[in-house]
Amino acid sequence: LIGDFGTAFVAAENRRITSLAKRFAELARTSAGLAGVTSTVETPELVYAELGGRLAGQARVHDLSVLDLEKDAAERDRGLIEAALFDSGRPVIIVPPEVERFACGRILIAWDGSATAARTVAEVRPFLAGAEVEILSVTGEKDLSKYVAGAELAPHLSRHGAAVSVRNVALSAIRMAAAEFDADLIVCGAYKHSRLREWILGGVTQSLLKSSSRPLLMSH
Repeated sequence: LIGDFGTAFVAAENRRITSLAKRFAELARTSAGLAGVTSTVETPELVYAELGGRLAGQARVHDLSVLDLEKDAAERDRGLIEAALFDSGRPVIIVPPEVERFACGRILIAWDGSATAARTVAEVRPFLAGAEVEILSVTGEKDLSKYVAGAELAPHLSRHGAAVSVRNVALSAIRMAAAEFDADLIVCGAYKHSRLREWILGGVTQSLLKSSSRPLLMSH
């Protein structure tokens, strides 16, 4: 009897979750249509272990992924964020819960001169025309003496129509700099350390994901 009750409960819960997912999917489709955006929606029924691979696969055939940034560590889905950042090959915009609209008039770029940072800057190029951009040459996580300086990136962004300024900041000052600049969007390469660690994201990435109040555009 207990076994039958448990099976019935799980089945009912699965139906409830599926119905809720379809309701949210239809809401998303309606919102996209009202905004003039063509969309397709799917609600696959997968076990959790399959979600990361499915997300990464879908991300590879789309321009970018948009994910929620949960501030509560218990709610933050590290597996899906990692799958989108490191397994898709595509950029990701991660949006804090308090942000309700997308803006890119003021863009802050956390720059360390690396190939990962360069790839991420390339992804933000469609947003540059007419934008105010501040390049932060971030110090404190690694030796930057062999990398391209932020001042050398500035002319490239200017050629794409952005008004660009440059300054040097410590790793710990990125969020403060974003507040001072009143950034709409923070652009940052995603870095990771050994997978033997419980949390594989590197220092800059982890720091921003923990407490950013502004959307993050990242890629790896």
